[in-house]
Amino acid sequence: MIQVNELPYQRDQLYGRDRRSVPAARRFAAWSLHYWGLGAWRRAYDVSLCVSELATNALVHGVPPGRGFLLRIRYDGETVRVEVHDSGGGVPRIPDEPDEGGRGLLLVSALSDKWGVGERTPGKVVWAEFTR
Repeated sequence: MIQVNELPYQRDQLYGRDRRSVPAARRFAAWSLHYWGLGAWRRAYDVSLCVSELATNALVHGVPPGRGFLLRIRYDGETVRVEVHDSGGGVPRIPDEPDEGGRGLLLVSALSDKWGVGERTPGKVVWAEFTR
């Protein structure tokens, strides 16, 4: 029997509270895009960069000691959606006057078509979408 993969595609990966998780998450995103035939897509780098920013924000602000974060990447044939789930409190926002470390969400906002924050129990999910 031939098995056919149907859209949407989704890949999930858990990461620990470790600085090495950020480059690992970025590689995972790049690999997922390549696997789905989007490796040469002009926005593939933007997706990977936003994964880095969201993963960094989760580690710095949203992942309590002893916990980790979930990276979910979903592709429905038209839109790539990146989600970073963490169990920390607070609501991410773009600061009025970003300092040296406050430009991550500003970058996500500039590179993605849409981004936002959703509720989770416990914690939150920060997401970004990129339309083909």
